[in-house]
Amino acid sequence: MTLQLTSSAFVANGAIPKKYTCDGRNTSPPLEWSGVPAGTASFALIVDDPDAPDPKAPTRTYVHWVAYDISKAMTRLVDGEFSPADVREGLNDAKTRGYTGPCPPIGRHRYFFKLYALDVVLGDLGQTTKSDLERAMRGHVLEHAELIGTYETRGG
Repeated sequence: MTLQLTSSAFVANGAIPKKYTCDGRNTSPPLEWSGVPAGTASFALIVDDPDAPDPKAPTRTYVHWVAYDISKAMTRLVDGEFSPADVREGLNDAKTRGYTGPCPPIGRHRYFFKLYALDVVLGDLGQTTKSDLERAMRGHVLEHAELIGTYETRGG
């Protein structure tokens, strides 16, 4: 079975509900994964938006969440953040740890939730960024899964 990532809050390529964005509670949506490959020691999660700032003329990928050393025993995340015992979090592009929800300045953006099954526990990487985490994961990704959601700020 292949690693799969789903959410009970939105379907693949569907709209992310307002409560998981800057227009709502700004907490992470529920995520669930299955098909975990043998040899998985931990998971990593990256959430980013390749449509920033304008989907008609994107100039950068905005990082919303960097999480790693997610316990291999976990198969889901309920609404809200992980507990500190379950994960290490790096810096997002808001320069904070944890999830920062969709908040596009213009147009409908795509948000990529990317889950990686790793054959190692990475350990404390300090003030790690998405690119730091990607370097640390190199050669250790057993499988990855992706879930895309969309959001457009109302009145924005």
